[in-house]
Amino acid sequence: MKRLLAIELQKIWKNKASRILTITYFVLLSTIALVSAMKFNIGFFALKPAEMGIFNFPYIWHFTTYVAVWYKMFLAIIIVSMMANEYTYGTLKQNLIDGLSKKEFLLSKFLTVILFALTSTLFVFIMTLILGFCFSSYTELNIVFTDLEYLIAYFIDLVGFFSFCLFVGILVKRSAFALGFLLIWFFIEGALNGILRFFVFKDPALTDKVIAFFPLESISNLIVEPWTRLSLVKTMGTQIGIENTKDYGVPWFGILIVLAWTIIFMLLSYKLLKKRDL
Repeated sequence: MKRLLAIELQKIWKNKASRILTITYFVLLSTIALVSAMKFNIGFFALKPAEMGIFNFPYIWHFTTYVAVWYKMFLAIIIVSMMANEYTYGTLKQNLIDGLSKKEFLLSKFLTVILFALTSTLFVFIMTLILGFCFSSYTELNIVFTDLEYLIAYFIDLVGFFSFCLFVGILVKRSAFALGFLLIWFFIEGALNGILRFFVFKDPALTDKVIAFFPLESISNLIVEPWTRLSLVKTMGTQIGIENTKDYGVPWFGILIVLAWTIIFMLLSYKLLKKRDL
């Protein structure tokens, strides 16, 4: 496995665009810390997000993982390009000629996906601890390490999404078209959501249960928005008569759905590779 992973990392690091995107991704992740220095002037009021409790443990685990998820498109570009470049530069055929089996080839890609997800999760974990200990009002260890399931959800989110990107890269074979396919799939799921919600079921609760099985929807459902969880927002909602009954926890059944999709994407990728004349 080390040999397979070393081959892929060497390919990525020798590609200038992939190298720049990887570095940019982790630099952008670091910008989450800049929220601590932000200040918004609204009329006579000065609003500092850091003073609203977003860096308090255990809430901060929810906040940082939710924000960090939005940066995953940078790594998605690398995953798609990593696969597309195999066809463009003929390295896939050369790897097979050199004795690498198709199963080993795909495994090397999946190991890279796992490594990216693990590294990103570890980075977010360390950054969150630093921010939390610097700004949180609560630093007792039993509070600090509460809600770590958001990190698990973050890792599963990345693995599921990157597996989808890997499958799309194998299916389409060209970076630009593969990224376009990802965007089109996003709109397809959105359109199906609307059709089911307004024309088929006409029941929001039932529709939400059905679309929770869609690939991108199931991935995005792992970490819900954290903003309405803030005490300030809840207080404002109570004052205007809005009762918040939203569940902010990690849906463990949702994790099983994403893991199932990950397995499906990898099996489909392998089937494509086996069937395709390279």
